[in-house]
Amino acid sequence: LDDFYTVVGICLDEYNVTHKNAMNLVIFRYVLEHLSRICRVLRQPGGNAMLVGVGGSGRQSLTKLAAAMAGHTIVQPEISKTYGMLEWREDVKNVLNMAGGQGKTTVFLITDTQIKEE
Repeated sequence: LDDFYTVVGICLDEYNVTHKNAMNLVIFRYVLEHLSRICRVLRQPGGNAMLVGVGGSGRQSLTKLAAAMAGHTIVQPEISKTYGMLEWREDVKNVLNMAGGQGKTTVFLITDTQIKEE
């Protein structure tokens, strides 16, 4: 557990240096357990997950960190007032092209607040 804590700290520092939105995370046992689970899922061929929980509990941050640790490309659509079905389809098409056409390991990260229509 101590070794994993050290590795996560190094990866978090590296993430903060390489990404414009730095994450100020406090790492403790509960975080390490969930991060380990997310990493395990993302490492599986075709791995995917739906994380459910209270807002502000760190699901997005841990997913971004796990994806960075696994060397995956993170794609998160930027929703605006004019974002509609055409933009959604274009985003999905681009992600599928990255993952399937270009063979890049990709994480498509969306939240419930980004879904306008069901």
